Amino acid sequence: MKVLSQFQDNSKKRIAQLIDPDKFVESKLIKQIENANKAKVDFIFVGGSLISNNAINESMQIIKKHTNIPIVLFPGNVTHIHNDADAILFLSLISGRNADLLIGNHVHVALSIKNSNLENIPTGYLLIESGKITSAQYMSNSLPIPRDKIDIAVATAVAGELLGHKTIYLDAGSGADNSISEKMIASVKSEINIPLIIGGGIRDAQTAIRIAKAGADIIVVGNAAEENPELIIDIANSVHTI
Repeated sequence: MKVLSQFQDNSKKRIAQLIDPDKFVESKLIKQIENANKAKVDFIFVGGSLISNNAINESMQIIKKHTNIPIVLFPGNVTHIHNDADAILFLSLISGRNADLLIGNHVHVALSIKNSNLENIPTGYLLIESGKITSAQYMSNSLPIPRDKIDIAVATAVAGELLGHKTIYLDAGSGADNSISEKMIASVKSEINIPLIIGGGIRDAQTAIRIAKAGADIIVVGNAAEENPELIIDIANSVHTI
C-alpha cells in the first residue's frame, strides 16, 4: 500500500518515530529501530535540521537493514533526499513567509524527486509556537504561529488544503517545551478533510492519547524516544488502541 493511502486510512491512529541522522550513533539507532519494530510503529520519519550526506547514508543503511517499516523523508533542506526511502514529505512552510521554504527550494529539487522512486506527498507544514525557539524555527528563519492563535492556524491549514496539499503537519518543533494544544488540533481537524500530522513536545503516552483523541491522525515522536528508546512501545501501544 502506498504511504499516502496509509495516511488516509482512518481505521486507526498511527505513530511515526522520527529519526534524526544528526544524532547518529549506530548502537543507539539499532536500539531505536528494534523498539520501533516491537511497538509496531507505522512509519519511520527521517529528518533533521542539518544532516550531512554521510550521516543520512549511514542512518538509512541501518534502518533498511533492521526494519520493513515504511521510511518517510522529513527534509530540513534540499540535500536531505535519499532514494532508499519509500516516500518524501514535500514540505511547504505555509505558516511562514520565507519564499525559499514556500516554493524556492522546491524548484531546485522538483525534477530530482519526479525522476526518483520516491512517493511524493505534498505537505502543508505549520510551525506552532512551543515556549522556546526550536531548531526548526531558527533554521527556517520564520515566526511560528502563536499557540493561542487558533484561528490563524485553522485558516492556514485550510489554505494549505485548498492549494492542493495532501496532508497538514502541525509541528511544535524538536525539543519543544509544550505540545500543540488539543483545542488547536481539534479546531484544525474539524475544518480539513486531509490527514493531520502532529509533532513536537510529545514525551509520554498520556499526551499522545490526548492529541490522538483531539483529532491527530499521525503522531510523531522524536526527542523523547531518543532519550528513552523504550518509550515508543508505551506510546504506540496506547495510541493504537484508540
